[in-house]
Amino acid sequence: MGTRRSGRTGRMRQGVLAVAVAGGLALAGCSGGGGSDVHRATGDSGEKRDGAPLPAPAPALPNGGANGGASAAPGEQGDDERREFAPDHLSTFALDVDTASYGFARRTLAEGRLPDPSTVRPEEFVNSFRQDYPRPDGDGFSVSVDGARTDDEGWSLVRVGLATRGAPAEAERPPAALTFVIDVSGSMAEPGRLDLVKQSLGLMTDRLRPDDSIALVTFSDTAKTVLPMTRLGNAGNAGNAGDAGDAGNAGEAGDAGGSGDARDAGDGRARVHRAIHRLEPTQSTNLEAGITTGYDTAVRGQRDGATNRVVLLSDALANTGETSADGILDRISDARREHGITLFGVGVGSDYGDALMERLADKGDGHTTYVSNEEDARDVFCEQLPAHIELRARDAKAQVSFDPKTVEQFRLIGYDNRKVADDDFRDDSVDGGEIGPGHTVTALYAVRARPGAGGHLATASVRWLDPESRAPHEESDRIETSGLDGSLGEADAGLQVAAVAAYFADGLRAAAPPGGHLDRDLPESVPATPSLAELSEWAHALPTRTQQVRELTSSIDEAARLTGG
Repeated sequence: MGTRRSGRTGRMRQGVLAVAVAGGLALAGCSGGGGSDVHRATGDSGEKRDGAPLPAPAPALPNGGANGGASAAPGEQGDDERREFAPDHLSTFALDVDTASYGFARRTLAEGRLPDPSTVRPEEFVNSFRQDYPRPDGDGFSVSVDGARTDDEGWSLVRVGLATRGAPAEAERPPAALTFVIDVSGSMAEPGRLDLVKQSLGLMTDRLRPDDSIALVTFSDTAKTVLPMTRLGNAGNAGNAGDAGDAGNAGEAGDAGGSGDARDAGDGRARVHRAIHRLEPTQSTNLEAGITTGYDTAVRGQRDGATNRVVLLSDALANTGETSADGILDRISDARREHGITLFGVGVGSDYGDALMERLADKGDGHTTYVSNEEDARDVFCEQLPAHIELRARDAKAQVSFDPKTVEQFRLIGYDNRKVADDDFRDDSVDGGEIGPGHTVTALYAVRARPGAGGHLATASVRWLDPESRAPHEESDRIETSGLDGSLGEADAGLQVAAVAAYFADGLRAAAPPGGHLDRDLPESVPATPSLAELSEWAHALPTRTQQVRELTSSIDEAARLTGG
């Protein structure tokens, strides 16, 4: 069965996207982040840490928590009737800057295949496109809320935009202590896996500063530290391993071409390159051993005043040892919490363990991305990672309060596994998202305003902990109903790109090749949803034509071709 068609192919592009956003996007996910579903499940982010302060109350529910019409009565929703709408007016979720879902989808489409719908997460499609939000002066966030009216039965699209201050000049950031955990299992022999990892590591090594440090851990059926924490500069490198507390691995470092070679004994960068060069695929995938050894190495190699991070490079196809994300995370919980070491997951390979990598990063206080080619590798390792080594905020959560006097229905698009109980917004023991410099986070809501209502529509708040002092901070912004007077076709270019990206994710979730099977267990679009071919027309007419937008358009074109439109 192909992607459903609306029968409205000749409609204006603005109308096409309006229906897409108002119908398909609004109703494609699980119940929005402000309803009973949120309270039933704190989600992947709802982990409480021992010893945290007692929670402060979340903002009071409008009208004392009454529904206020959040769910329309039967007969008023028509085809939407089969959807559950949020029964209160709060929506709370942990922030997320993952982009791996979009990168993996692009790779799969480029190979002439549709991605598995279960790997498609709308928020990761949306957050793959950096937005031009105002930046705060200090750590933490700026908050902005805007939106636009669509043509479908009173629905509008509301965008909540969060941004952190940009990265400092390269010379001004703290030094980094990075532990790379590298999958060298047999599955990594496929082109585009270990070869791309080695190339990426080489690029990163050349990009880092002399006062930065790198450790290398490899894993297949077992794990070992092939290079203890090593300063990249020339001065004092002979003592780096011992200073890092990892002298027991000095022999491994030498075997990897490190301290055992007198020609580069004083040049840590050369030692790292020699260790990378000798990486070869071997046997099975014991991801548990790799992660635990990596965190042990990171703890031993910690430096005062440095930013400490573990970077996992893998296809995440674990098949030996503990293979569940929760089981693996249990083994590194002390290092993660006591030492504040965050995890950055980099996925590779056409056969990729997306769910495992995403959960590891989400629960490991980090984020994920996906690298499919040299261009991606250069962007991630030469541009993104060096600039985003620092943290601007820990345990960041957002809460949007919709006014029941003006809002009839709303739905958060995506963030299905990042929901947080509304009462836990100000409970700082509940895990949130870790956000670095220069990041933007976008959350899209489909909102149906009450006919003729005017005034306050919604207030968006973000709460986070200072990365150093762990003191809590909040910022907020609000939007009036008048902020939705403009049409989506005339909206800010960034809002239009975000809407197209989100609907593309929705379309892929519902897509099947001609004659293929559609997974009915996943959220569906409603009738009158435009086809991918119609979305392609809109994407080609977007008011901005950056390289990223051109790639988005190309991927939509390929998806339309694979599904027959």
